[in-house]
Amino acid sequence: MASNGLFSTYSLCSDAAGVAGNIFAIVLFMSPIPTFRRIIRNRSTEQFSGLPYIISLLSCLIHLWYGLPVVTPGVILVATVSSIGALFHSVYIVIFITCAEKAPKVKMLGLLLGVFALFSVVVLVSIKLFESPSRQLFVGYLGIATLISTFGSPLLISNLVIKTKSVEYMPFYLSLSTFLTCLFFFAYGMFKHDPFIAVPNGVGTFLGIVQLALYAYYSRFPAQESTEPLLVSYA
Repeated sequence: MASNGLFSTYSLCSDAAGVAGNIFAIVLFMSPIPTFRRIIRNRSTEQFSGLPYIISLLSCLIHLWYGLPVVTPGVILVATVSSIGALFHSVYIVIFITCAEKAPKVKMLGLLLGVFALFSVVVLVSIKLFESPSRQLFVGYLGIATLISTFGSPLLISNLVIKTKSVEYMPFYLSLSTFLTCLFFFAYGMFKHDPFIAVPNGVGTFLGIVQLALYAYYSRFPAQESTEPLLVSYA
């Protein structure tokens, strides 16, 4: 009875960490909404880049596949958050393509088709050529590769804060949500004994701590006059 109670508590903590990670991740997925409101209002993508959203969409699709029982049983909360992220980023990309000029429109459309083609190949290869648990390893390593590529955004923001000595482009609550999302999914990965979840989110947790530390330090400096907003993506 005692062991069953301990197991139930362990499972409850695991699920709680995953649900909390989902909630804070949704906040991150919603963070670019003000930028895309501006894009829609001006009917122009200006100097903004849509590439971070392409990379984030690919990462969400790979992790959606990774979290499904056919690849990794027992981590369905990874699939749920990734499906929500894929939906948000797909909408952002469609808006970008709709409002962009011809050259970036064609480029983004080509990249979007490339993402879906690559994801289809990953699904087919993992199904046809791999059996469990090799399938989990194959998709898991791809997931880490795509997630590492998304770390460019927080690194870019941190570098910009240091360069400008301003936290204009790093809102506190966004940085806090980034930290909490990675922290809870790091805990979720540890509870599930899954390094493909724990390791990249452990790195993300560290980057979140760095961002919060930079905010605490540079928020003491006088705010500079606002310039063009920076289009960023958090995964």
